[in-house]
Amino acid sequence: WLLLLRYLPMGGIVLAFKNYKVNPRNPSFISNLINSKWVGFKNFEFLFKTDSAWVMIRNTLAYNIVFIILGVIIPVAFAIMMNEITRKFFKKAYQTMMFFPYFLSWVVVSYFLNAFLDAQYGMIPAMQEAAGHARTSWYTTPGPWPFILTFANLWKNVGYSTVLYLAAITGIDTNQYEAAAIDGATKWQQVLHVTIPHLRTMIAILFIMNVGKIFASDFGLFYNVPMQNGALFSVTQTIDTYVYRAYMATGDPGQSSAAGLLQNVLGFVCILTANGIVKKIDSESSLF
Repeated sequence: WLLLLRYLPMGGIVLAFKNYKVNPRNPSFISNLINSKWVGFKNFEFLFKTDSAWVMIRNTLAYNIVFIILGVIIPVAFAIMMNEITRKFFKKAYQTMMFFPYFLSWVVVSYFLNAFLDAQYGMIPAMQEAAGHARTSWYTTPGPWPFILTFANLWKNVGYSTVLYLAAITGIDTNQYEAAAIDGATKWQQVLHVTIPHLRTMIAILFIMNVGKIFASDFGLFYNVPMQNGALFSVTQTIDTYVYRAYMATGDPGQSSAAGLLQNVLGFVCILTANGIVKKIDSESSLF
């Protein structure tokens, strides 16, 4: 399955360097791929020639940096707090409630959010009107959307990361906490000197893996949640959404393949760089 789903499709990389054309007389993909002309790096140019090149690159990097930072701090904090809950029923209930959003698709999440933000029927605009204020047209106002998208991403994914960190915490020998308590350590000192050091390796590995995806974005989050609204492109357009819209407009798979290849090459470089930095700081926490 690994060969079939991961390595065999790599043959499609050749599309990034060809002007793929379909022969009406011969619909075979392999035949059309072989007979299409080589164009070198021409398919890569469309990413940088567009007027929105800076916007989509800026948005992709900025959002991912925020997601990486908050995606470590908040789940670790929740995992530590949940570990302090002594009653098993409440502990399992909180885990289930936090983990549930992870299984929802972004399409479902977008309609949940729409129930709050829709200018005509949404709860928040209705509350604004009831308070004597004008209804805000959220889907045409770019300003709040970096915060809305960040909140939506955290709401959906924090539970999954929290469970990972919580599993690591439960594996810590309780004798270490007892020894720290005997030495007079407070709960906060136990967290700083026992819990967090044991999470160091997992934090480093997840950090390295997330850095590898810094040039990619969660397509569903940036495409479905803003309801594909053109008025919000300045804060919601990322590399992935731009490539999708370009493909739907041109039907050129070569450009999409070039964008995907470039993202993966840059991601690979980022993983090597992040792993090198982590290795210099703590060699035991690096991937390789």
